[in-house]
Amino acid sequence: MLRFDREIYFDNVRKTLFGGKLTQQQVDGQNAILDEWERHAMSDDLRHLAYPLATTKHETASTMWPIEEYGKGEGSSYGIPDPETGQTYYGRGYVQLTWRDNYAKATSKLDLTGDDDLEWHAERALDPQIAADVMFRGMAEGWFRTASDGKPETLVKYFNETRDDPYQAREIINGDKHIVPEWSDGVSIGNLVAGYHENFLAALVASIVRQPEPEPVKPIVIRLAVPEGVEVEVMTMPRGRIDMPPVSEAQRKAMQAAAKGKSTLGIPKKVGKEFAKADKGGGKLPKRKGKGKR
Repeated sequence: MLRFDREIYFDNVRKTLFGGKLTQQQVDGQNAILDEWERHAMSDDLRHLAYPLATTKHETASTMWPIEEYGKGEGSSYGIPDPETGQTYYGRGYVQLTWRDNYAKATSKLDLTGDDDLEWHAERALDPQIAADVMFRGMAEGWFRTASDGKPETLVKYFNETRDDPYQAREIINGDKHIVPEWSDGVSIGNLVAGYHENFLAALVASIVRQPEPEPVKPIVIRLAVPEGVEVEVMTMPRGRIDMPPVSEAQRKAMQAAAKGKSTLGIPKKVGKEFAKADKGGGKLPKRKGKGKR
């Protein structure tokens, strides 16, 4: 699971994306996004986090906080309260979830119930955790837009082993990549978001928390106390789960014979019987001749 050093991350984005300073709301919004990413271990491809962050910067006018659409849908049919639910489904969240069908889809996909049901409580799309989940799942699974070939527009379409295309990835959210806003100094929306993406990606790479290398596995040694005259092979094995080799039919018969006093392992019959008796709780182990005690 990838985790990020937040101090390093914010030092980076503060300089490259936010003019040298961040508001507390900008910090809180980005922390909510990073928390959800770490909590769900969504992907090892950091581009799948960097691009949603870049999208958030554009869609929230750099506030990095779930917002309501300016004008609240005025002049559009989705700006009129629904006669059944009483809700108005204008854009909300990090990626401006819009239309009743999309609120219902997000509710179903995220298993939201009760007061978190977005179809009946549309304002809950402004909750940072819910907004982050809507953004990540929606962009990963292609909830928002469909390509001309009928396939959903997804992160993996534009960011995979053979493709790295943050400009065209704008299609995931909106088909406005060619539009040049008045305030952008001649830069199109697609290129603006692509530039944000590169800076967020650099900050994420720099702030990855490196996991310590695991210590080498140390073997444990098993030593067995056995009667004199019996040869036993001593094995070493690594710590953890022990997978014992299967017992052959010949070995099984030999062990059964030893337990019945018909040893085939070189154990005297009398000793074998006493071992079998002791094993059943009916006697004591035989004394060993010579020095030392058992």
